[in-house]
Amino acid sequence: MSAVVVTGLGVTAPNGLGVQDYWEATLAGKSGIGRITRFDPSQYPARLAGEIPGFAAEEHLPSRLLPQTDRMTRLALVAADWALEDAGIRPQDLPDSSMGVVTASSSGGFEFGQGELQALWSRGSQYVSAYQSFAWFYAVNSGQISIRHGMKGPSSVVVSDQAGGLDAVAQARRQIRKGTAVVVSGAVDASICPWGWVAQLAAQRLTTRDEPSQAYLPFDAAADGYVPGEGGALLVLESEESARSRDARVYGEVAGYAATFDPAPGSGRPPGLRRAIELALADARMDADDIDVVFCDAAADPELDRIESEAITAVFGPYGVPVTAPKTMTGRLYSGAAPLDLATALLSLRDGVIPPTVHVTPAPEHTLDLVADRPRETGPRSALVLARGHGGFNSAAIVRASA
Repeated sequence: MSAVVVTGLGVTAPNGLGVQDYWEATLAGKSGIGRITRFDPSQYPARLAGEIPGFAAEEHLPSRLLPQTDRMTRLALVAADWALEDAGIRPQDLPDSSMGVVTASSSGGFEFGQGELQALWSRGSQYVSAYQSFAWFYAVNSGQISIRHGMKGPSSVVVSDQAGGLDAVAQARRQIRKGTAVVVSGAVDASICPWGWVAQLAAQRLTTRDEPSQAYLPFDAAADGYVPGEGGALLVLESEESARSRDARVYGEVAGYAATFDPAPGSGRPPGLRRAIELALADARMDADDIDVVFCDAAADPELDRIESEAITAVFGPYGVPVTAPKTMTGRLYSGAAPLDLATALLSLRDGVIPPTVHVTPAPEHTLDLVADRPRETGPRSALVLARGHGGFNSAAIVRASA
């Protein structure tokens, strides 16, 4: 079966816009987490977020798109532009039916929806934009990217919270194997607005600490919740044959994937994360010893951290594989988190270095070889990326350097 490879990356992250800025910041341990600036958070119990600074959509997109798009979609459109450019692909040079888009979404366009609801309540229905009919919708990023680039091949959206980004890339891989030439895939989320913030607080998993360096601490004895963020990554996928035929630069292969679902609470059955790891290894035809680094889901919830730590240890052994969580510098980006981890993993394979997990001192009960404080130059050739969504979703993906 033909290998599916990644030839383009587009990154929008709280600690860097674009691949180069993001990668330099990540290797330097630069955090993008701080007090919320997009609205006054003082009345809320959680006040920190990973916001993307300095993003001016009008500098990147035509003015006609601005009234009809949420911030999430604007970021996604720019990330898609950058990913296609990075891949050296001009969509106008390809048959429109040979190109597809598969994205994930966790919340949709919350900020746009909030604005329209405020207009409805304060001014009346005649002031509600017709664009509200789609700008809030989960599938809007797939739709707007496909329209912008004339991509009329298989397109879809996946909704499984933080696991969705890996699920979307897996769906893109399936479409490539079925004959689609190019698929733009991944996810970007952005719902740092009062309405979106209340929805995130409802999960009761956000930290309420105010010091950024002491807030998001997965696997630490002081872990008490995560910091949300905005952004993510979009990837360009194509067959290895296609990439080689046009002499494209290849970041790596999407070698394995699996998804499981946790059993109902009280069932007595084990969580599904370990099984997802094992199935992804089987899909890639790899053994645990073949994995050089694990990019963790890193929930920073004591129970969820325990489950992830135990799953990793069960498969790889105590301290059996380097583990990292660079999302401690960005916050958890919901559906955008795992694609950003995939992009980070591919950059790790390219440069032979594992990025650090910042501010965390792992508790002794977590027998993990955590890459903390500074990068580790171990020359990784393969990486496992883990993601879990609220409600029981588990996904695992493996990327490896192309031969």
